[in-house]
Amino acid sequence: MKLFNRIILVILVVNFSWVQAQDVYHPEREKTHDLIHTKLKVAFDFKAKELKGEEWVRLRPHFYATDKVVLDAKAMLIHELKLNGKTLPYNYDDFKLRIDLPRVYKKDEAFELYIKYTARPERVKQQGSAAITSAKGLYFINPNGLDPDKPTQVWTQGETEASSCWFPTIDAPNQKTSQEIYITVPSKYVTLSNGKLEKQTNNPDGTRTDYWNFNQKHAPYLFFMGVGEFEIIRDKYKEIPVDYYVEKKYAPYAKEIFGDTPAMLAFFSKITGVEYPWNKYAQLVGRDYVSGAMENTTAVIHGEHAYQVPGQLIDQNSHEKTIAHEAFHHWFGDLVTAESWSNLTVNESFANYSEYLWFEHKYGKDFADAHMFEEIKAYKEGQNFNKHLVRFNYADKEDMFDAVSYNKGGAILHMLRNYLGDEAFFAGMKTYLEAHKYGTGEAHQLRLAFEKVSGKDLNWFFNQWYFSNGHPTLDISYDYNKLLKTVAVNINQTQDKVFQFPLAIDIFEGGKRTRHTVFVDGRERSFSFPFTKQPEYIQINADAVLLCDVIENKLTDDYIFQLKNAVSFIHKREALLALRNKQDEKRVFKAISQAMNDPFFKVRILALNNINLIYKNSKKAVIEKIKQLAMNDPKTLVQAAAIETLGKLTDPELKPVFEKALESKSYAVLGKALVAMYYVDKDLAIKKSKTLPVEVKKIIATPLTRIYLEENDAEELNFIASNVMSGMFLSPNKQIQSLYKKAYDKIAESNNSEAIRNLANDIVAKGIQYKQYNFDKVGINLLRQMVQKQKNANPSNKHKNIEIIKTAMAKLLE
Repeated sequence: MKLFNRIILVILVVNFSWVQAQDVYHPEREKTHDLIHTKLKVAFDFKAKELKGEEWVRLRPHFYATDKVVLDAKAMLIHELKLNGKTLPYNYDDFKLRIDLPRVYKKDEAFELYIKYTARPERVKQQGSAAITSAKGLYFINPNGLDPDKPTQVWTQGETEASSCWFPTIDAPNQKTSQEIYITVPSKYVTLSNGKLEKQTNNPDGTRTDYWNFNQKHAPYLFFMGVGEFEIIRDKYKEIPVDYYVEKKYAPYAKEIFGDTPAMLAFFSKITGVEYPWNKYAQLVGRDYVSGAMENTTAVIHGEHAYQVPGQLIDQNSHEKTIAHEAFHHWFGDLVTAESWSNLTVNESFANYSEYLWFEHKYGKDFADAHMFEEIKAYKEGQNFNKHLVRFNYADKEDMFDAVSYNKGGAILHMLRNYLGDEAFFAGMKTYLEAHKYGTGEAHQLRLAFEKVSGKDLNWFFNQWYFSNGHPTLDISYDYNKLLKTVAVNINQTQDKVFQFPLAIDIFEGGKRTRHTVFVDGRERSFSFPFTKQPEYIQINADAVLLCDVIENKLTDDYIFQLKNAVSFIHKREALLALRNKQDEKRVFKAISQAMNDPFFKVRILALNNINLIYKNSKKAVIEKIKQLAMNDPKTLVQAAAIETLGKLTDPELKPVFEKALESKSYAVLGKALVAMYYVDKDLAIKKSKTLPVEVKKIIATPLTRIYLEENDAEELNFIASNVMSGMFLSPNKQIQSLYKKAYDKIAESNNSEAIRNLANDIVAKGIQYKQYNFDKVGINLLRQMVQKQKNANPSNKHKNIEIIKTAMAKLLE
């Protein structure tokens, strides 16, 4: 499962309040029975949003003899329940199906139940999480076809325990079963499920039955069905089919979006030492999907944010990390599954770290380090310090899907790799996978695998990083002894718990960098290093591997040196941001301007975003450099940043640069160029914006919103209204949030009934989507404010507009 960070931002930005449920102990689920095989026959009632199902589920007692069996089955109607053709007595409470067997069955004595049922996902009562915003298992999208802008689809989401919303099972990650599914759908639809499509049968009533067979073992939460009008774009890894299920509109771009998948499967097979273990790899993009993506075995589903067009892909494939994440889950999560949600990190930390590994392999270490920085930043900015990586005490299993299990877990694996070395680290992964393939694993087994390979004791590492919380804060000081020509690096851990860790220290002397690695094993430690000439600079955590905070008194000269000489993007970033408010000093301005020449494009962007050109007449050479970046940098994202920086000058002489940018194939460049042009040639910018196709306007909605608001363009309020909620609450950028708050106020006070309707509908949609975070209450409050704003503004259509708002409010109150 890919954690979709924009969803998390809803919680952070809106500042919800709720009563925290009491943490309780959650062990691995007790295994009374083992699943062996699951066979399903399903068809759909689109109007009722229900599934008509038949199931043959084969089980056996795990160890102790028993004459009872309990299956998870949520909000279903049970029509028949038989064993060997004979009806069995059962009790059902809408959650558990408790069945009385006709006799006692002993260990390894298998039996097969037949169940005829109706699944009713709309009646499911369990809640979702920050990572997975709904938990009803089976989703009907536009089932009646009433929305002309949305296709009809059906898809499933099993994690964490929602497969039991569409078929009875033992819905626990420590169960493994093979499966068969017969899916009957109207003939115009294609289907996708786990395993191989063995057969398709056309039925007399205009439907078709597809038979999908999966003869390997995996957990019930990884079962998947997808139904819709998809184009199937064929690809392959070796002789293994790799297919992309996309809507027809995006078929021409499917390989640009997903085309790295075969290379990912090859790379991950190589580094794990375990060849891709399944018979196909398919990826489907579902509408209104409830998370980022999900690693259903051989049948991955992605949310529609995976869809991109060439004008976006030329800048970057924003979904590439998610594609890698779900692919790697086919080793960590699907082949070997966390035996309990408490151990979720043995699935998710590896998938998280696979993003780093793939980026390092394809784009280099700087790119991967920049990605790791963002992951760690998300962990640190959350309320995560007191959470253990492996934790058995939590309020709800959904709480495990957080930036600790994912982001911190990935950072910990990065530290473990650094400590063991690549050869031992990857060999340890192979040992763990081979020992537990088609089964389950936990953190202790992971430790034992790495210990077996490396010969090292790793209890200290796992105890502090997996079975405890937090990270070190290092207070650094230096003592120079000019007589002995030594420098002592003093390290004081200021947090409550003392960590032990290897630490990289770079000492720069006479233009040369020397790397020292020390092992810190106490609260206060001091390490002495000789020098010939007093060092120009010392960099702590020089490889940026240790997950920590560093407190250090640095002077301006230190930051200038760090910006020029640090080897890690993270340290260059730290220095540049520390210097950005000191550019009245020529040496600082020069250092930041020189950073625009950095070989790593993200440093160039950072420099462009922070350079201060307020005294443009004295900085012509720098402006000329930025013009060259705007027109010629090989990275379009750098071009866009350069355009934005030049746009702040509002200089008519720069018009030719902006005109060229308006013709760019990059939507990032186009959006920045429109805003820049608006301040030097308003008419040209507006004319260009009006000629853009609707789909392009949606992609660059934020710069257009800025123009239309400043222009007071009433004609474009309808367009703006459809983007307000995402901009106000889901963007991490405070300037964008402020822009859309301004848009909200303007629309709420306007006479434009259509814009009022669009905004109200968007509030209702977001309120329903994020209801488990009380966003419905936020929506009600926003709608009430709209009513008051209409009354205060007193527009001529106020009675009509208020009625529109109240109608929307009624939907949200249902």
